[in-house]
Amino acid sequence: MTAKHRKALIALEDGTCWEGQAFAGHGEIFGELVFNTSMSGYQEILTDPSYHEQIVTLTYPLIGNYGINDEDLESTKPHAAALVIGECSRIPSNWRCKKTLPDYLNQYGMIGVDQVDTRAITLHIRSRGAMKCVLSTETSDRTALVEKAKAWPGFVGRDIASEVSTKTRYTWPGPHAAYQTFPQISGEGQHAYDRMLGATATAPRFRVAVLDCGIKANQLRLMAHMGCALEVFPIATPAEEILATKPDGFFISNGPGDPAGVPHVVSNIRKIIESKVPTFGICFGHQLLGWAFGGKTYKLKFGHRGGNQPVMDLTTNKVEITSQNHGFCVDLQSLDPALVETTHVNLNDKTSEGMRHKKLPVFSVQYHPEACPGPHDSTYLFERFMKLMEKRS
Repeated sequence: MTAKHRKALIALEDGTCWEGQAFAGHGEIFGELVFNTSMSGYQEILTDPSYHEQIVTLTYPLIGNYGINDEDLESTKPHAAALVIGECSRIPSNWRCKKTLPDYLNQYGMIGVDQVDTRAITLHIRSRGAMKCVLSTETSDRTALVEKAKAWPGFVGRDIASEVSTKTRYTWPGPHAAYQTFPQISGEGQHAYDRMLGATATAPRFRVAVLDCGIKANQLRLMAHMGCALEVFPIATPAEEILATKPDGFFISNGPGDPAGVPHVVSNIRKIIESKVPTFGICFGHQLLGWAFGGKTYKLKFGHRGGNQPVMDLTTNKVEITSQNHGFCVDLQSLDPALVETTHVNLNDKTSEGMRHKKLPVFSVQYHPEACPGPHDSTYLFERFMKLMEKRS
């Protein structure tokens, strides 16, 4: 029997099961079952390291219709644990297409399942919350799979960001193996960025130290395009080593897991921001800064994942449509209002989406201003980071 026709079972810790067909991969995989509401961008979602140990359900019904290309990778490989969709397109059609979605998943031994009622999965998660899951093509014993799902440790209190962070320092742009897998901005790609940013690429004018907690490539592309020479550091790099490079700015990336599981990283971040280096944090970086500011985080019921999340900028009362992917959130009540100002809130549930320190040149957002996939409403935040470094210099 081919993988295309192999039965697959999805079992949740609460005993709920769904049956589908594996269109790629085989075996048994554990993760947290989540849903993403983006209508496109499955390639960027799959290669976002923030999806490490997550089984991603896409709500859009037909996936794979434009295939896989070489330009839209957000890291060197897929990081999602598995992919669950309604229907996998049999014939991809796009001028940039290099391979099919099933071929790409099979290349990395990743399981893809379709012929599943993704609407039912999404409604269940919205009602009961994201939960531990096992996906298997090897057994039809539902009871055994449910028990395996219950036994999986989950995310709370665990450090999984270290598993996807770079192991060595590197520069961007530069002669680094990971960089070589991503195309440089040129040709049509250059024009697209010029239109988005309203500028052309500039020679490096700032040196930025980047803490890789599971970074997406487009964050690096955008900052390099805007005139930053970037040095990327492993997540556990001591503050002293980063500060020794005398950076003009400090950037903390997105990443997977529970920020409470990396207190050693929070300690390093606190030392760096107290040195008054201009700092910008995104997603997991926002949560880590929340801890560094003396606050706490908590796990959301089902998280925010998609390219259509409404966020209000409280400083301007403007609404941004944002790209998001997170399961934890900064507790607004845990922050000292004398030191920290909440700058952005989610309009769906009023949770923290942005903040700034009142005495230090530090700000952060919970969402993804680099998009990929998603709208470009929030690109101005990278400009804000540049101005913060200009002001210091």
